[in-house]
Amino acid sequence: MNERAKPEKVLSPAKVPVPERVLVIGCGMIAREILAVRDRYGFDHLELTCLPAEFHYRPERIAPAMDKAIQEARAQGYRHIFAGYADCGTGGGLDRICEKHGVERIEGPHCFAFYQGLSRFEAVAEADMLSFYMTDFLCRQFDAFFMKPMGLDRHPELIQDFFGNYQKLVYLAQTEDPALEAVAQKAALLLGLAYEKRQTGYGDLPAALAGALQKH
Repeated sequence: MNERAKPEKVLSPAKVPVPERVLVIGCGMIAREILAVRDRYGFDHLELTCLPAEFHYRPERIAPAMDKAIQEARAQGYRHIFAGYADCGTGGGLDRICEKHGVERIEGPHCFAFYQGLSRFEAVAEADMLSFYMTDFLCRQFDAFFMKPMGLDRHPELIQDFFGNYQKLVYLAQTEDPALEAVAQKAALLLGLAYEKRQTGYGDLPAALAGALQKH
């Protein structure tokens, strides 16, 4: 997929006072990708701190944790803050926290949407209703995020209970990594699902971070 034009290179964090840096408070599930985008595009005065990746399964914790993290960042002198989240199951709770603090977030319902690009996601959303999404992160952490917490490594008979309503596993690939794709293929086989790979790259993430920097 085509990358957007590379923004003008900015000063390094060491030369930029803390109040002028842009702090991204992001989901731990997309930390590697945020840093990759920062390095690729020269977003040198962007800094990152993350909330726990396991909040992916406990979205009710995201908004309160973001509220606390923003307050702590303000106390440390950060004026420019961006939420490295989509709504991510908070039901508007994250938006209320962002509005309270004058902070923006990544557009969209979740990372599976903005990785594909919102327009593309909207076009396939209905067809994907019975699809189980995986990303590079979820391939790297398949055992830690699925097998062990759900007990599937000990009780494979539970697979039908958890995944019986899905029809297809869709791997949204941020990078071209045969080892990660092998995990996704193995997961589809294990879960008894059809398999599809979509090479999304970073989707709307570069534009979202560029927009956050350009506003500050």
